[in-house]
Amino acid sequence: MKNTLEYHSRKPAGKIAVIPTKPCTTADELSLAYTPGVADPCLEIKNNPNTVYDYTAKGNLVAVISNGSAVLGLGNIGALAGKPVMEGKGVLFKRFANVDVFDIEIAESDPEKFVSIVTSLEPTFGGINLEDIKAPDCFYIEEQLIEKMNIPIFHDDQHGTAVIVSAALINALTLVKKKLDNIKIVFSGAGSAAIACAKLLLSLGAHKKNIFMFDSKGLLTKEQKLNPYKAEFAQDQESVSLTEALQGSDVFIGVSKGGIVSTDMVKSMASPPIVFALANPVPEISYDEVKAVIPDAIVATGRSDFPNQVNNVLCFPFLFRGALDVRASAITLNMKLAAVHALADLTKEPVLLEVEKIYSEKLSFGNNYIIPKPFDPRILSKMAVAVAKAAMEDGVARKEITDLEGYEKDLEILGQKIAKGIFF
Repeated sequence: MKNTLEYHSRKPAGKIAVIPTKPCTTADELSLAYTPGVADPCLEIKNNPNTVYDYTAKGNLVAVISNGSAVLGLGNIGALAGKPVMEGKGVLFKRFANVDVFDIEIAESDPEKFVSIVTSLEPTFGGINLEDIKAPDCFYIEEQLIEKMNIPIFHDDQHGTAVIVSAALINALTLVKKKLDNIKIVFSGAGSAAIACAKLLLSLGAHKKNIFMFDSKGLLTKEQKLNPYKAEFAQDQESVSLTEALQGSDVFIGVSKGGIVSTDMVKSMASPPIVFALANPVPEISYDEVKAVIPDAIVATGRSDFPNQVNNVLCFPFLFRGALDVRASAITLNMKLAAVHALADLTKEPVLLEVEKIYSEKLSFGNNYIIPKPFDPRILSKMAVAVAKAAMEDGVARKEITDLEGYEKDLEILGQKIAKGIFF
């Protein structure tokens, strides 16, 4: 704790700052940066609103917005206490994709008022990243913002997790020679991450009848009074325990709390089991516990000290890079699916030596490497290009990139500069 507090309090306090991108060291430069020179781009934008992307930072600026109602594993700690997390998100956006961020913590628990506040911010930003907002409010807030705003809206706790879990599961199923359309999946947790994962898996070919989702009260069934988001995954049967549901299941996806799955429960799964125990910092069952009883199991966690870490930094910076570069008005299902396949496909390529040096291990596609490592510089070009292409195909791009090969090369160069700490 002492080290973390020292890190965050070291002068200047916090983790982010705003720096100018144009010189302002002479009287002439001052007159260009502000009055009277600033009037010219203002009038250009007034006459042609799309030129805001030419004359301001809007096109590379994302708002990371939260009310602090569901922060990490800390719960409802409020907007102010959640600020270090939102600043951290800004660091990751910049470090991995050179996307600028203003973190905005809103002290408002009423979803309607929250939506009204965020909607009013549209002139400032090229995109909105919602973060750490409790369910089911987060679903309603995202739906309303997508409907009301003309810039990409992305709730990372939902869709970032879903993209990475889906990519990892596609690869895990390849390794065990199973297909998504005939496997049984058990979820522990029925919040934003679980529901988004399940919905994206449906889009990839899973069947709702084969998805068994548990909240803190047990299996979701049609006999219960559930909010509409949970009700979508209610089973038409009597309730069973998590232990019973796991018997013969192919996949376990945990986004709930630590220590709720035993080795006996894992041993009852179909062989070889796929176990994504993503509760943090304590997984539903640890990597070592699973491997001790079933060595050929495929295990993912949310922890960086074990293989196959499901870390949202594998998605959001790169997805937004592609969306911003085509000035997308929304993030579509096809854009998320493009991100899934970009991650899954990259995992199968030979790992760069520089990545292996960072992690001090030999890496290749297999049970202990089903998703790329965050410091793989190729994620930027592969995912951003895939997302930008999908946005253009879906008709939500306001800027066409005709030379995708050239765009990919530019991103590869950007990735190399970022790795060296060069951002301008």
